[in-house]
Amino acid sequence: MKHIIIGDIHGRDCWQEINLKDYDKVVFLGDYVDSFTLSDLTIYQNLKDIITLKKKYANKIVLLLGNHDIHYLYFPRYQCVGFRPSMQRQLTSLFYENRHLFKIAYQKENHIFTHAGITNSWYNEFLKLPILAEIEDEKDTLADLINKVDHTAQRYILHTAGYFRGGQGNGGVTWADIKETQIDMLKGYHQVVGHSTVEKVKSIRYTEYSITYIDVLDHFTYFHEIDC
Repeated sequence: MKHIIIGDIHGRDCWQEINLKDYDKVVFLGDYVDSFTLSDLTIYQNLKDIITLKKKYANKIVLLLGNHDIHYLYFPRYQCVGFRPSMQRQLTSLFYENRHLFKIAYQKENHIFTHAGITNSWYNEFLKLPILAEIEDEKDTLADLINKVDHTAQRYILHTAGYFRGGQGNGGVTWADIKETQIDMLKGYHQVVGHSTVEKVKSIRYTEYSITYIDVLDHFTYFHEIDC
């Protein structure tokens, strides 16, 4: 399947340049909101347009959540720099009403897409969650389990900032930093992530696993294409 992956847009509407007919899946990596340059109205309308796109092409569009989205969806938890009090009520309502359209992770075979990435250290902690014994199905992929956990009280493990982002321990899948993921990338999977800003697309590859960082929209318009 031909995928096109869109990094952290933070209110930008450059995604509209994509010809949807050219792809089987269009994956947004999250961080739809919060910007140092764009107005509240621009950011809000852009997110509404993305939600409308998802509703129109439900099976083609994948909407993942980033840390800048989480702090509105689960307000007042998981706050981070860039939060706009002036937008809180509107964005919390918009995310909450459309919660069923968003995911934390998307997976196609051994390719997995999240906002910030997955480390082996974090994954080992994740597997110890008590809730997994209650919700896990033998057919679940890793992405399925991550998405299920986000609908439980134990979602905190997904949205925790690690040491390199001012927190403690291992960064979760919406918060992991490039300093974590590039030295401890999850084995057995090929990841594509945003969150950690890079000047140009950066990939670290081994035979059976890899990670590609595509948060470059601060510098130039780029959408990552992949067949999987």
